[in-house]
Amino acid sequence: MKVVMGQLNTFVGDIKGNTEKVIQVSREADTAGQDTLVVFPELTLTGYPPEDLLMRDSLQAQIEDALTQLASELPAHLYVVVGYPRRCDGRLYNAAGVLCGGQMVGEYFKQRLPNYQVFDEKRYFTEGDTPCVVDVAGIKVGITICEDIWHKEPADAARRVGAELLINLNASPFHRGKHKERWQVLADRATEQSIPMIYVNQVGGQDELVFDGGSFAVNADGELVVVAPDFEEGCFDLSVERTVRGVEIAQGVAATALSDVAAVWQALVLGVRDYVEKNGFPGVVLGLSGGIDSAVTLAVAVDALGADRVQAVMMPFKYTADMSVEDAGEQASIMGVEYDVISIEPIYEAFMAGLADQFDGLSVDTTEENLQARCRGVLLMSISNKKHRLVLTTGNKSELAVGYSTLYGDMAGGFDALKDCPKLLVYALARYRNTLGYCIPQRVIDRPPSAELAPDQTDQDNLPPYEELDEIIERYVEEDQSPEQIVAAGFVESDVKRVIRLIDLNEYKRRQAPVGVRITTRGFGRDRRYPISWAWRKS
Repeated sequence: MKVVMGQLNTFVGDIKGNTEKVIQVSREADTAGQDTLVVFPELTLTGYPPEDLLMRDSLQAQIEDALTQLASELPAHLYVVVGYPRRCDGRLYNAAGVLCGGQMVGEYFKQRLPNYQVFDEKRYFTEGDTPCVVDVAGIKVGITICEDIWHKEPADAARRVGAELLINLNASPFHRGKHKERWQVLADRATEQSIPMIYVNQVGGQDELVFDGGSFAVNADGELVVVAPDFEEGCFDLSVERTVRGVEIAQGVAATALSDVAAVWQALVLGVRDYVEKNGFPGVVLGLSGGIDSAVTLAVAVDALGADRVQAVMMPFKYTADMSVEDAGEQASIMGVEYDVISIEPIYEAFMAGLADQFDGLSVDTTEENLQARCRGVLLMSISNKKHRLVLTTGNKSELAVGYSTLYGDMAGGFDALKDCPKLLVYALARYRNTLGYCIPQRVIDRPPSAELAPDQTDQDNLPPYEELDEIIERYVEEDQSPEQIVAAGFVESDVKRVIRLIDLNEYKRRQAPVGVRITTRGFGRDRRYPISWAWRKS
């Protein structure tokens, strides 16, 4: 039996388009004279995650129409497994159907509903409680969906009713290190049940989530035998056969595993590309400052969209170093993007003249620094409005954590590729990208980072070194460690208290920040939901 892993990039809400993609892929996978099973990801027909679209009254009629279309247009002798929401007796289920010969020959309802990190499935779905096993070419195939495989009971239930091969449909978003977790979990389930398993994952960007594909299969001994490429849409075949040892998956192609930084790079590129494409923007515009964050963002944008769809704007002020202007111009030239230089000095002076009465008698402080950033934000948003290009902001996770960013200034825009990337990772990404082809001037990587909003300013004037800051943020935000635990790990108590206070106080800013690619287990947004107004300031 041939099994085809349909690693699709679906579009949330495009039920008709997703259905037609399933039909097209299934027809292409059809092999005359060979038993074939085609498997698609979780909730393929709606795309994942559909969120509150699931609450629309019209949803079920569209799903029923889609299933009817599949039954009539899929090749009659193919077995096709596809995910969709199904309403039965007033309850909504996360379902997977097995279609063959113009009818539904099996249907499964997901038994374990994730309700942590970015997942809210208990908000929408009811848990199923019955296994589904279908005979395909003499092999009894059990069906499970995503979270089911992280628990023993659903696989155990399928095995008890005769499953010899287990299929797992997924919409599993990327985060750093996720591959190894998946491989280990499936190996554990396979060896527990002594049956081979196939894991089919979707690919593509959906708002802040990126799905990395990487579909794979393991045999009953937990051995990894087939691995599809990461971040690549396509159909990937494997062969299942009955041997003297039972049902086995033949050794197939195993795609080369990406390094951690390479995987993050691909996630950022895919996340930007799909956000721009799925929302219909002709291109993007960003402020190119000559610093590391905007340099990396520009490289991501060009890799995602091509140079002809990217505009970079340098907006110098009297505090902008000559090297910043030079380095920005050099990178724009290397990458071949549209590049413009617009001084903010006359704009800034006009604002200051208009505010003269309000500021009279008051000393200079961060207000003047923020005004510079807001002048730049106005320019970029105006270009966006006129040319319909999406503004990419360039803030990283370290800055957003402690509030070193300006509302309606450098935070003004529609998407932030680096939103979940701490500062040290941004440097690693720059070095990695230059190995693919030099595009980020070395001086940008080597020089101390600075917002250049005041004379001789550097980021480290008021913050611990990034080697310390990033780890404090990771421990507090991603690992939920208390201040006492972080201090006990060797960090200076005053630094820990100050950083944590800044993180807590700046929730109001992060609520107004644009969405951005999630690459950790605790990104700012869907993952971490803290109140803005709260009295309790201890973890």
